[in-house]
Amino acid sequence: MALELWETLKEAITVYTGLSPVTFFTVVVLSLAFYHAVFGLFGSSSSSANHQHPRSFEEQMEPLPPPVQLGEITEDDLKQYDGSDNKKPLLMAIKAQIYDVSQSRMFYGPGGPYALFAGKDASRALAKMSFEDKDLTGDISGLGPFELEALQDWEYKFMSKYVKVGTIKKDVSSGDEPSSSEPSEAVKASDSEVSKQEAVPQENAAVETVNTSSIGEADKKEE
Repeated sequence: MALELWETLKEAITVYTGLSPVTFFTVVVLSLAFYHAVFGLFGSSSSSANHQHPRSFEEQMEPLPPPVQLGEITEDDLKQYDGSDNKKPLLMAIKAQIYDVSQSRMFYGPGGPYALFAGKDASRALAKMSFEDKDLTGDISGLGPFELEALQDWEYKFMSKYVKVGTIKKDVSSGDEPSSSEPSEAVKASDSEVSKQEAVPQENAAVETVNTSSIGEADKKEE
């Protein structure tokens, strides 16, 4: 049975390929050997490249340092954290609240789509979804309800994703208000003292009038 199948196979090889069975099987063996050689050459190089790429990527990605609390700083101080210095954290502010966005450097760092927001209070720009320089400010006066709602959404996103590291110091002009109120209180105190001093002579005059009238009545009684 096996011999009959072999004879049938040899005849089929000769009929369909025109080659003798020995030549046919030789070509098949050489083809397989060539395939394994090529696959081993290019397959090993690609697999080694795949193994080396994550290592090099991990080596390039250094772990981020923990956020540093800055406290209260001015807007000029905030500008130095715009990502131009890799040794400094990448910071951004919303409604005078400063957040560390270093983990999203691909978005807010140099070359990122939102790089112009870094190192600034971009409240107005985020509310209006504007990329104009005039809107890169923390002044949100005059915004509509939809823009304020959009800004609120951005603030919630930053509060849930990033660490707050400080606040923007208010202008000096706003801090002078208590001192302006102190002179007014002093003026009020001085006015009250003056009014008291003016009231004293009136009281003395009233006492003198009473004494004069009592003396006159006594003189009449003696007469």
